[in-house]
Amino acid sequence: MADTKKFLYVNRKAPYGTIYALESLEVVLIGAAFEQDVSLAFLDDGVFQLTKGQKTDGIGMKNFSATFRALGDYDVNKFYVEKESLEERGLTEADLQEITYEDENDDWAEKPSIRFVTRAEMADIMSEQDVVLSF
Repeated sequence: MADTKKFLYVNRKAPYGTIYALESLEVVLIGAAFEQDVSLAFLDDGVFQLTKGQKTDGIGMKNFSATFRALGDYDVNKFYVEKESLEERGLTEADLQEITYEDENDDWAEKPSIRFVTRAEMADIMSEQDVVLSF
């Protein structure tokens, strides 16, 4: 797999009110189906996509937040969340849903998919990718 390109999907928008968050998730699923090396980044209002207890009844939109927890089944297990974006929005790590994957290289141990990184670390992660798509 030496020629596998690394794709980073950058999520900057709130989960509802626009189609960006849902479209990003759909493109991630397509990329994973084609065995791309897929990572997700959540910054700015995109951190709200991972919050616990989302209720969408009042806005008439489908709540798709549970789909993030299924991405590990598609070998998508690198979720980078920018610490500063959380702090700027009054959120903490505890406000986010738990997203895990089973590590086949470690006797199927369940491990967290979310990695909390600083803004500087996020810039480094972005620079290491072959393709960066922003939503």
